[in-house]
Amino acid sequence: MFGSYKNEDVTILLKDITGQVKPQSTEEREKLIQGGRHYCEMLPIEYEPSDQYMKSFYTALDMYSGITAEAVGRLGQLIYKDKGENAVLVSLARAGTSIGVLLKHYMDRKYGTNVAHYTISIIRGRGIDKNAMDYILARHKPQYIQFIDGWTGKGAITRQLEEAMKDYPQVSAGLGVLSDPAFISEKCGTHDDFLIAGSCLNSTVSGLLSRTFLRSDIIGEKDFHGAVFYKELANKDLTYKFINTVEEHFSFEDYDLTDNAADTAENTMEEVKSICRDFGISDINLVKPSIGEATRVLLRRMPWKMLVHSLDDKEHLGHLYQLAEEKGCELVEYPLKHYRACGLIKTMADN
Repeated sequence: MFGSYKNEDVTILLKDITGQVKPQSTEEREKLIQGGRHYCEMLPIEYEPSDQYMKSFYTALDMYSGITAEAVGRLGQLIYKDKGENAVLVSLARAGTSIGVLLKHYMDRKYGTNVAHYTISIIRGRGIDKNAMDYILARHKPQYIQFIDGWTGKGAITRQLEEAMKDYPQVSAGLGVLSDPAFISEKCGTHDDFLIAGSCLNSTVSGLLSRTFLRSDIIGEKDFHGAVFYKELANKDLTYKFINTVEEHFSFEDYDLTDNAADTAENTMEEVKSICRDFGISDINLVKPSIGEATRVLLRRMPWKMLVHSLDDKEHLGHLYQLAEEKGCELVEYPLKHYRACGLIKTMADN
């Protein structure tokens, strides 16, 4: 076990590759990614948030813990209704892991269960960790597995899951998320594009773990996908600050679990394609819709522009305004329909 999650909260099915991979700068990685190198073969230098940005995180935590807790409750009840007391939560590292811990705590308290929770790697373009899947299926029946993530953007991971589960026909590819503005997840806490405070930070709200890593010189055929444990950031670890603060707002009332919104939802991918046309973008992977994805663009990638539904929505987008200013990224007001924000990544070909 490595990372700062408690053993009883999650079984981490990742290989510890601490000290084996040299982190690279954002610009260096962006050039390599756009040149054809896969992002999973590199690791970024972790962003060190400024004092001002940390204030934004705490503000977001204070403002959105209530709606986050409600989304956890609604999603937890949907999962229990479908999977019952034998539910097996399989969170997608790393953004999904803290969400999985929250769901486990909620379900255990509401239903008196001891829900199994694992976290595994899935990588866009490379698929799911089959060794981790085999580990879980050796211990649990396939019909009880529920995949978990934080939010949806364009639905790339949803499509990746659907492709991966062709090898596991008895396992549902349905994904459960807290925020589903793309209207594509099987289960969600809400369709509102709201700020999950955990998306504001990287490893320091994710058990001090890096994003997952897959490269054949380090990850063998029988290994789990890898991750780095940032032990040196222990004094900045806010993983359980986030989890505990959200849990203070848990309500164990029975929620209305009907979801009619998806029946009338417009196709969110059409909105992404419109953004591509309006800004002359040929690679759809450079467009990252949703607050969660936009935050990641500013934290991990080379941002070009940050589209926001309003330049005067500090309540929902204050942390993005702050990060954009720090990164010198232009904020552009744009008539977004399904999302409150959308990050556009800089094309590196001419740099």
